[in-house]
Amino acid sequence: MVSKGKLFLIPCSLGDNVIDRSIVPALKHTILQLDEFIVENEKSARKFLKEVGITKPQSELIFHDYGKHAREGDQNRFLKSLEQGKDIGLLSEAGCPAIADPGSDIVALAHQKGIKVVPFVGPSSLLLALMGSGFNGQGFAFHGYLPIDKAERSRKLKDIESVSQRLKQTQLFIETPFRNNQLLDDLLKSCQPATELCIACDLTLDSEFLKTKTMAQWKTEKPDLHKRPAVFVLYKR
Repeated sequence: MVSKGKLFLIPCSLGDNVIDRSIVPALKHTILQLDEFIVENEKSARKFLKEVGITKPQSELIFHDYGKHAREGDQNRFLKSLEQGKDIGLLSEAGCPAIADPGSDIVALAHQKGIKVVPFVGPSSLLLALMGSGFNGQGFAFHGYLPIDKAERSRKLKDIESVSQRLKQTQLFIETPFRNNQLLDDLLKSCQPATELCIACDLTLDSEFLKTKTMAQWKTEKPDLHKRPAVFVLYKR
């Protein structure tokens, strides 16, 4: 009976030219041994692997498209090589696989099939933001994207604020980068002046910005977050 391969969960850097800040030696060593990957975007995956220093010719690498429009249907097709004894890497688009990332479905399927899953240390913008916020790191919740409709978003923000105070729980959420400034405006309008907000953007990059202030303080010092990947962290004491 052929032993099954391993599914390696490969974190990516959060921007260009920061590989040395993001990739531990053991992960780089593993990447260099692989030639088959499950990815969200083949172009960015190839760029990342080239930055890491993969020596295999790009033409010999195998990529399974796990992008938004390729996840329908039987997902067993992604794991065929694993069941035949070959190791595969699951590559996040940015950050850690399965954390605010669709790769969790692949990981769940691997467990169902008795395939060994091996996660590697790497940058998670959510955890880095939480670490740098100064808020409760023992009780927190991630909400993903908030409603686009302004009225619904305002209600959601007030709910999040209330839950944070009641449970002493840190609240994290994100937005599409080109709508960051609108989200910040809505936060300042919807939340109470004493509620604290950490804004963490461009994490691990030279342009990194990470500050915690009250809503009242942010009103006098609003940063321009347009098209900058950001995590918003809210805490109501």
